Amino acid sequence: MELTDILYEKKEGIAKITMNRPRVYNAFRAQTVQELIWAFRDAWDDNEIGVVVLTGAGDKAFCTGGDQSDRGAGGYSGKPGGLTGGMGLEMETLHYVMRNIPKPVIAAVNGYAIGGGHVLQVICDLTIASDKAIFGQAGPRVGSFDAGYGSAYLARIVGEKKAREIWYLCLKYSAEEALQMGLVNKVVPHEQLMEAVEDWCRQILEKSPTALKMLKYSFNADSENISGINKMALGSLAMYYDTNEALEGKNAFIEKRAPDFRKFRS
Repeated sequence: MELTDILYEKKEGIAKITMNRPRVYNAFRAQTVQELIWAFRDAWDDNEIGVVVLTGAGDKAFCTGGDQSDRGAGGYSGKPGGLTGGMGLEMETLHYVMRNIPKPVIAAVNGYAIGGGHVLQVICDLTIASDKAIFGQAGPRVGSFDAGYGSAYLARIVGEKKAREIWYLCLKYSAEEALQMGLVNKVVPHEQLMEAVEDWCRQILEKSPTALKMLKYSFNADSENISGINKMALGSLAMYYDTNEALEGKNAFIEKRAPDFRKFRS
């Protein structure tokens, strides 16, 4: 596959996937999601690979979610229908391969992890964050939501009260705050991020691949019901994107103004 939106490299048992759209803070479009799916599947099929690293290009962002400039009425510019949930992004497939690849996935969060980008790091098995990283959700502010893994699984990680705070208020949290709430595993100085990630990768590669695979399956089994919730959530999101309420959030973001959702409460 010709890659335009990500960088993909494999070396000494490690597959590194880098979201490479720094001009838009590594926000994803349909092409980005397709390339991410391809890379995770390639790492899945390569028996020489024992661990996968997901990160973002540049010093500013891990990923800031869906590229709002690529979103219109009904969703994004990708093909609707099928596993895209009808919204032009194959998020269900991406979430599936990240959850089910039988190898640990480490998020190396080098900057902003916001919205759908935040959901991606939540789904990863482990997260190491730069001390400059910023975390948060933005959906209700831009006319979007993730009522699947981004909320239900998030609540398992940080607790119901904190997860509701993250979604209802759309606040931003520092790396240290994320560590305190259990959202990430470790925080390191920014310039030491990849060194710390590679150290954990080497430690993982020393372990039994079959044992790691079965442990991941076991961890996933306890929250497997969220898979069904995720399908319903993405289906409802596709329908929501076709409403004036959702478009108000998107348009406000593009126009750099505060959204006016009050009219939708009448």
